[in-house]
Amino acid sequence: MEQEQRLGNEDWIRDWERDFQDPPPPRGSGPDLAPLFAIAEALRRGLPGELQAQFTSLLREVLLTLRALIDWYLERLDRSQRKPEVEDIPID
Repeated sequence: MEQEQRLGNEDWIRDWERDFQDPPPPRGSGPDLAPLFAIAEALRRGLPGELQAQFTSLLREVLLTLRALIDWYLERLDRSQRKPEVEDIPID
């Protein structure tokens, strides 16, 4: 039993190394999201087969929503600043 579990772990480690063998990109000023992606992938792989597709679909919807929010915010930033409308009020 323990031997089977160890073999399963070795397969998982081999898959992990194959998927993430590329060197990481140079560090920029933004946050490092690699740990977040690694957690999401570990969660997906830990689920039973029938739930993996649903989890992948859920993750896709979350990412599409995040992309829509980023697009909305960028459009808001790119809009030219409107000057406030000023109305002269005569004082009698």
